[in-house]
Amino acid sequence: MTVPVAKKRIAILISGRGSNMVSLIEAAQAPDYPAEIVLVLSNRPDAAGLARAQAAGIPARAVDHKAFPDRARFDAALQAELDAAGIELIVLAGFMRILTDAFVEAWSGRMINIHPSLLPLFKGTHTHERALEAGMRLHGCTVHYVVPELDAGPIVAQAAVPVLPGDDAGSLAARVIVQEHRLYPQAVALIASGGAVLEGGRVRFTARERAAEDALLSL
Repeated sequence: MTVPVAKKRIAILISGRGSNMVSLIEAAQAPDYPAEIVLVLSNRPDAAGLARAQAAGIPARAVDHKAFPDRARFDAALQAELDAAGIELIVLAGFMRILTDAFVEAWSGRMINIHPSLLPLFKGTHTHERALEAGMRLHGCTVHYVVPELDAGPIVAQAAVPVLPGDDAGSLAARVIVQEHRLYPQAVALIASGGAVLEGGRVRFTARERAAEDALLSL
């Protein structure tokens, strides 16, 4: 008799509409998906993604950063919500707040983000405009572990798209977001299942997940 493996309890942090959150919610509906979304948090009470999460039956709450005098106390409020829900992995999905070093270090190896560029290129914001200005022929997105330095954590997976003649920031962003919606659920599943392990500041893929790694790299 096979003993079912407990699913990893994850929280998604958002600041806006939560399109990557929706792709994760849809993926997590599969019976064999190794993670369970048990909480959605936003630093903005008016974030559209909160209603989308609630419609999917997921507890969703706002922790308004404007209600706190500094980042440390905001982070402490986030931590209280995460502790109460028994969270094991934090997934940032368009979360537009810089977290304190202390919070990030407390969640070392247990917090990931998706960034709209092929890191280490174009850290920070306005990535699509910067890719076009640089004359790039390839652009894309990266799933990485979060470290105190912005967009500098170990890379889990990447997906590339071509930069086409006549592209503007909007058309390039639309092409990248399609890949984000494919890549993020696969990367979360890889981590939640133990197929990707953070060791010595690098991501190591276990032998049993080598096929999944190859699939990610082929996107």
